[in-house]
Amino acid sequence: MGKRGIEKFMKEEFFIKQFKNKFIGDDGAIVDLKRCNIIASDSFFEDIHFKKEWMDLDEISYKASLVNISDMIVMNSKIKYTILNVGFPDMSLSDIKKLADGFKKAANEYGYKIIGGDTIKNEKIAISITMIGESKRAIKRKAKVDEYVAFTGSLGSVSKDLKRLLRGKKINKNSKFIKPILRDKFFYKASKYITAACDISDGLFKELERISKVSNVGYRFIKNIDKITGCSGEEYEILFTFSKKHLKAIKNIAKITRTKITIFAITKRGKYKNICKENHF
Repeated sequence: MGKRGIEKFMKEEFFIKQFKNKFIGDDGAIVDLKRCNIIASDSFFEDIHFKKEWMDLDEISYKASLVNISDMIVMNSKIKYTILNVGFPDMSLSDIKKLADGFKKAANEYGYKIIGGDTIKNEKIAISITMIGESKRAIKRKAKVDEYVAFTGSLGSVSKDLKRLLRGKKINKNSKFIKPILRDKFFYKASKYITAACDISDGLFKELERISKVSNVGYRFIKNIDKITGCSGEEYEILFTFSKKHLKAIKNIAKITRTKITIFAITKRGKYKNICKENHF
């Protein structure tokens, strides 16, 4: 093994050591999966989902984690374990540690263990995360006819911030583009009343189309949703449907958890077509 090969091996070993726990060390992690029934996987790639000059390394890994956590939340799953696959370019040990810090921060906040994965030398940062979780009642994207359709939080700011970044401007470090706001407290409490749900990763209108295809429903809009709001991607707010009889309960949970919700449509028989372009740049 040449000098470069040894250096590469040492850096990969250094990255792995940042996640030292009882699960890491063998060729595979031995875990009890009797109660784990939800698995989700997602990727986060440089120049597709972000540019390195837009975010610090720990912000990149933290957001990559939140993107995956968001998927687990909307399926009403509590995360138990995570497997990381990371490709990174030539980086200093301090930069590698900073990248690892974002993964650890998310794991600490949401109470799961990073149990393994792989690292590889790559021209750009490439992150692939698989999460394993537990759900007593998994929520899918299948809605029913004559249900309310709602989303959490506010939509549109991420699209505006992305446009600023693409013009070479700076954005606030608290922007949802950098730090998505996950609505886990609201969703876990409201889950028993929710029929269908998904996170708004590719824009509200695109997610409505996805639910429409699975459920064979269209929508009667009771509030106007403009194109900026409906097409803004990477919001990671929650789109969900629920029976009209649960309106009071949903509003009460939103109030208790201080979560803004917007009820904007009612499902009906029919189809719905997304009008937005792809959000990735």
